[in-house]
Amino acid sequence: MQHTIKADEGWRVWWQLTRPHTLTASFVPVLLGTLIAFRETAIDPVLFILMMLATLFLQAATNMFNEYYDFRRGLDTEHSVGIGGAIVRNGVRPQTVLGIALGLYLAAAVMGLYIAAHSSWMLLAVGGVAMAIGYLYTGGPYPIAYTPLGELFSGVVMGMAIVLISYFIQTGHVSGFALALSIPSMILVAAIMMSNNIRDLEGDKESGRKTVAILAGRSNAVTILAVFFIVSYAWIIGMVLFGKLTPLALLVLLSIPKPAAAIKTFRKELVPLKVMPAMKATAQTNTFFGLLLCIALFIEHWFL
Repeated sequence: MQHTIKADEGWRVWWQLTRPHTLTASFVPVLLGTLIAFRETAIDPVLFILMMLATLFLQAATNMFNEYYDFRRGLDTEHSVGIGGAIVRNGVRPQTVLGIALGLYLAAAVMGLYIAAHSSWMLLAVGGVAMAIGYLYTGGPYPIAYTPLGELFSGVVMGMAIVLISYFIQTGHVSGFALALSIPSMILVAAIMMSNNIRDLEGDKESGRKTVAILAGRSNAVTILAVFFIVSYAWIIGMVLFGKLTPLALLVLLSIPKPAAAIKTFRKELVPLKVMPAMKATAQTNTFFGLLLCIALFIEHWFL
């Protein structure tokens, strides 16, 4: 039964509805792509800001579509674990959530028009595909989130494509270097989705989902997550060893305690509520890894 949201808690409900811990999957790739471009050219601040806002809006809208369709399919209850469930726990009207998500999509589309007009109209098609995937992730008759392709789609679209688009709108092309640096970003965004699916494994199984975590089994899924982390760090080490990055890029190694904590918690705990810190540590891995790599690129450009 829905209830009225108190004024002093309303902003918290709406903020949680965006699922803020996932927004680094938007923020970090945009910043990374822009700083890779900064090695070659001056940055257009307007394009950077609009790209950042559009990407954040798309991510928040995708989270709201997830909220709406999880409710419609009966997956969210008052006892659901996580920060979702604003509809069943906080009395937010389902149509309001859907309306705000569509409004965010519209705002992102307007920003996309400006970005395309000042870079390439080809980006309208790319942006349209990204928006469609965001909606179809949990919407439509065959949601991507119900399949083993969730990690792939989220990683490629949010982790890789956003890096490359952010780079492209500043430089007008896509380089092999930018593509190489988008690989660990892609993997770590996929890791965020994997950690979510590990936590929700039992509930997802009951709802008929066929995620990688379900198909592989919990123990193997945690191992796959660990491999995601290892490959991401090894990729940067490899680029340093092959002279594609300076040793400054090894700053990313300072973030290793986060993935280590995530894997330790996933191995130790089984109860969804108790593995929430592991999900947080996974998201923080993406954040700290990406920001440290950005810092390295910035220092390299200005001081080396």
